[in-house]
Amino acid sequence: MARRTDRTSPPPAKAWIVINGRADRECSLLDGSPAGGKVVVEDGCRIPDRFELAPFQAIEKRRKCEVIWRRGKVLGIKFIS
Repeated sequence: MARRTDRTSPPPAKAWIVINGRADRECSLLDGSPAGGKVVVEDGCRIPDRFELAPFQAIEKRRKCEVIWRRGKVLGIKFIS
């Protein structure tokens, strides 16, 4: 059986984790979708369960997030209202 398409992942998007209205640390967003994605940070255990995520250098366009799972430096997040 032939594969229909080769899967490729887009490069990680740079973003900022915003805590209490301040850009706290830089991160990378992987597998982003309108519903959520994966965030890679240096110290995943220090990130609160809820935070805001802003596109790199666009803090005014931040979105509220909730951590749904943690695996070391990688966090699974969903966007919330």
